[in-house]
Amino acid sequence: MKRLGLARALDDALCQAVREAGWEPVPWFLTAMTATGAEPPAAGADAVIVLSPAAARLALLPPGVPCLAQGEATARALAGREVRVSATPRAEGLFDLLRAAYPQGGSFLLARAERSREHLEQAAAGTPWRLLPWITHREGPIEPPPAMPELDGVLALSPLQAELLGPRSGHLLRFAWGQRTQRAFLQAGYPDDGWCEPDASALRRLLASRSNL
Repeated sequence: MKRLGLARALDDALCQAVREAGWEPVPWFLTAMTATGAEPPAAGADAVIVLSPAAARLALLPPGVPCLAQGEATARALAGREVRVSATPRAEGLFDLLRAAYPQGGSFLLARAERSREHLEQAAAGTPWRLLPWITHREGPIEPPPAMPELDGVLALSPLQAELLGPRSGHLLRFAWGQRTQRAFLQAGYPDDGWCEPDASALRRLLASRSNL
């Protein structure tokens, strides 16, 4: 069975998708998330939009404010709060949830990482849904980096991971989570062997199609 290195714990849903595609997931973390310590950019928001489990853990979330979560993993990290979850774990699904939950519009904190995709800000521009970007955490390299395990391929889950994995990947298969990550591989000079939309089922299909390479 081929072995895929990725920055996820073995009980993560992505590792389950890797198994279902016929690969063995191997946790390998070259980056870590750290809190910025930034306070919310405004008070009195109608809700907080939370894009990831890392944002849920690291943001200084104001008490009592409802949360809109991108995906079930993010919702689990917000346990104990009033949470609504997007039907699909992508920014597009979250914007659909926002409009359904607050049809009159409003003001919303957007808790996200420093280099997150800015789809929501672009989609909400000029609409009644006023988003207030709030950089709650950032991704940085782990120093010194951990030794590379025995692998057949690697999955980069962010552009920074692609920049770090590219030079280390050698003859390994390189996969990208999302098109921004794919572009990061290309810009670093290490073309990928396939990319998928940021969705577990899409990853499963991609890996299943490459299991015999």
